[in-house]
Amino acid sequence: MGFVAPSFSQSGESLVVVVNIKSTTESLSKKQLIDIYMGRFNKFPNGEVVKPVDLDSPSNHREKFYELLVGQSERKINAYWSRLLFSGRATPPHKAESLNELISIIENDTSALAYIDATNVQKGMKIVYEF
Repeated sequence: MGFVAPSFSQSGESLVVVVNIKSTTESLSKKQLIDIYMGRFNKFPNGEVVKPVDLDSPSNHREKFYELLVGQSERKINAYWSRLLFSGRATPPHKAESLNELISIIENDTSALAYIDATNVQKGMKIVYEF
């Protein structure tokens, strides 16, 4: 957690992607994250089911996550998911209404995957990617 992405915020926060501490997934590449969060894959690279979690809109973390991940605004991501939902080809990430809900999901579900500010990482979480 030593690297702080300067583009994330002026306050020195960094965004990380986490899983439950009991997950067998140790790390993910940016391409793997893109494939999971954009609905292309519904499994971790090891074959286990993955349940990506988004923070509900409006969220500065969600906006920044998608900017860093795929260079797209939240509006464009919402339009992308609207098209995929209409076609029935994929299911969007689960939406957590608050940071507390997101933390609870990660701590209680070994298949959950979420992005979070590095300062909010809890003992029941494992970092699998850092921006």
